[in-house]
Amino acid sequence: MKDAATRDAYGETLMDIGSNTDIVVLDSGVSDSTRTKKFGQKFPKRFFNMGIAEADMVCTAAGLATTGKIPFATSFACFLLGRTMDQVLVSVAYSNTNVKLVGTHCGLAVGEDGPSAQMIVDIAYTRAIPNMIVVQPADWVETAQATQALVDHEGPAYFRLGRPKVKAIFDSSYKFEIGKGRVVKQGSDLVIFATGSMVQESLVAMEELAKENINVTLVNISTLKPIDRDIILELVPCHGALVTAEDHNIIGGLGDAVGEVLLDNQIAVPFGRVAVKDQFAETGTGPQLYEKYGLSHNHIVKTVKDTLNKK
Repeated sequence: MKDAATRDAYGETLMDIGSNTDIVVLDSGVSDSTRTKKFGQKFPKRFFNMGIAEADMVCTAAGLATTGKIPFATSFACFLLGRTMDQVLVSVAYSNTNVKLVGTHCGLAVGEDGPSAQMIVDIAYTRAIPNMIVVQPADWVETAQATQALVDHEGPAYFRLGRPKVKAIFDSSYKFEIGKGRVVKQGSDLVIFATGSMVQESLVAMEELAKENINVTLVNISTLKPIDRDIILELVPCHGALVTAEDHNIIGGLGDAVGEVLLDNQIAVPFGRVAVKDQFAETGTGPQLYEKYGLSHNHIVKTVKDTLNKK
């Protein structure tokens, strides 16, 4: 177990598993920040610094995939998807090439980089793309295992990683599986489905709620697509209320993904959502932005209470 940013775990894991000669890594001039530099230093012949040419990077990754390589095309999420959607749609998704798109520095947590870098629509983008799976790990252990799982997975994937350090949640007994959620803590009054850094915020909120004898179940949803329908359908009816928590726009992310499962199965229960309220933020620290724009543990506490009052 290790307290560290998920981008750090990604960089270390790539280096650790790099003896697999099918793995190649591409970066668009930000390898120090995305941590792919470590792979490049150890395996320079399989590392490609493409410079500020993200569209070229994605197409090159697709080409490498057609030769049997497993390319990890990496950049800040705002650049990786903001500048390449045509290439992602045609060369990766439509062509069903085995490309792993890795977007770091996601959400409001990136803070001081400002609103143009605070990618809050990437889950919406990638969830809507056929053939694409979407994964967002919550801590070091899960990131390491998810990176290996993406090597083993055949097909396009989007891997969403963060910049800030996060606390360890899972130990070595944890087993990540694409498409499966995991109960982090068990309660009875309400269930929270959280993803990425919001798992951490939810754990803090649960401590505050427990002081008022409100006990909730927390589920880590690390695969946004395909989402774990079974765990949603198992836990929502027995709790009778739910909250989703994500560092992403309220449109198109985890809340919508969970809501689609409930709608498909005609399940109606009180449903609260903690997410960016369809607005751009500003420059500030991650914690400051979380508090101002409704993502902090304080807002999760309030949303849980408001949702419980509707039961």
